[in-house]
Amino acid sequence: MAVGMESALAKIKDKSAIIGVVGLGYVGLPLAVEKAKAGYRVIGFDVQQKRVDMVNQGINYIGDVVDEELAWIVDQGQLQATTDYSEMNQVDVVAICVPTPLDPYQQPDTSYVEASTREIAQRLHRGALVLLESTTYPGTTEEVVQPILEEGGLKAGDDFYLAFSPERVDPGNKVYNTKNTPKVVGGVTPACTEAAAALYRNVLEGEVFEVSSPAVAEMEKILENTFRNINIALANEMAILCNKMGIDYWEVIEAAKTKPYGFMPFYPGPGLGGHCIPIDPYYLTWKAREYKYHTRLIELAGEINNYMPDFVVERTMKILNRYERSMNGSKVLVLGVAYKRDIDDMRESPAIDIIRRLEKYGAEVRVNDPYIPAFQIDGKSYESEKVTSGLLKEADIVLITTDHSIYDYFLIAEQAKVIFDTRNALKGLAEIRADYEKI
Repeated sequence: MAVGMESALAKIKDKSAIIGVVGLGYVGLPLAVEKAKAGYRVIGFDVQQKRVDMVNQGINYIGDVVDEELAWIVDQGQLQATTDYSEMNQVDVVAICVPTPLDPYQQPDTSYVEASTREIAQRLHRGALVLLESTTYPGTTEEVVQPILEEGGLKAGDDFYLAFSPERVDPGNKVYNTKNTPKVVGGVTPACTEAAAALYRNVLEGEVFEVSSPAVAEMEKILENTFRNINIALANEMAILCNKMGIDYWEVIEAAKTKPYGFMPFYPGPGLGGHCIPIDPYYLTWKAREYKYHTRLIELAGEINNYMPDFVVERTMKILNRYERSMNGSKVLVLGVAYKRDIDDMRESPAIDIIRRLEKYGAEVRVNDPYIPAFQIDGKSYESEKVTSGLLKEADIVLITTDHSIYDYFLIAEQAKVIFDTRNALKGLAEIRADYEKI
């Protein structure tokens, strides 16, 4: 091991290392906060000046961060944010937490990762630890990040540490968060793994699980989300079939859950949302083509899940027809545009596609989401309207697309003319109504 590597590892262990976090979004800001709370000095980097200003003022914008904790660590000088990458000259550890979206052809877009890595490479010094945390396809750390970092002559494993540690963020989860969720780390060498594990054992309460390479850690993350993607697709397909057969699929699930082994419940819905589950499996299907293999099951699951917004709109149309209403000109109240319950995150939300399709068929769409006061779809602005008896009664159909716990479901069940519930939100309330349907 080159001179300086041992002393760099010692700084990680005694918390004298300065940590940089690139990307202060849903993954980066919670990580930066936990590292600062653990006693490290942290510098957050982001291209959005608004985010930087809010962090430096101690103002939180991420649901999984406690407002008071952010304000306290900023006030104590443990966390600062900047758009100036020259500040990276002073960091000893840097975590890359930037988006990894898909391009229009469903191929991985690693441009944000590459841009961040180039900024780091310009300031990389001996003994530094670089962690890629953005979800991506197996091979990214060693095939994309490592060559860029090594352009200046330093070698991963010999002159600096390099590892992959997948993010595990579940927005809105009341039990598991960044602090107590187990962390997986895989370095390009055993020493790199040791350095990454030492950092996170100093920061997190959850187990730090070491794997043999970045590729294993990258594949592990893809497996997690592909597992959920496929099982949700099964639930969605079963829901479609049960609807045709006149069977209540939600009752079927409750019955199946009584089996104490060999069954795990997954639930149908209007489609998949968030940055991970609807996107990550496509990283693997793209990478698999390099090996002349087609991931047929994964691709089929994607087709089923992608069809769900269409299925919801088709069902809405059929329900309206039963009440002698056409979709064209009908007033549709959409409740919930966040992709899951009790969060303000609209990324890949199926409600977006549902609204697009409803309006394509001429529906007059009004919306409410208590966590999202205003938003845009394709340049058109929408404002969240207060859910009142009047608003509910005016709608020809109320479409529940996100089951926020803050909703007054008694009021909805009592005042709405017709309800199409894609989340089983009215469980226990709807049996008294004939004009109520579930997905």
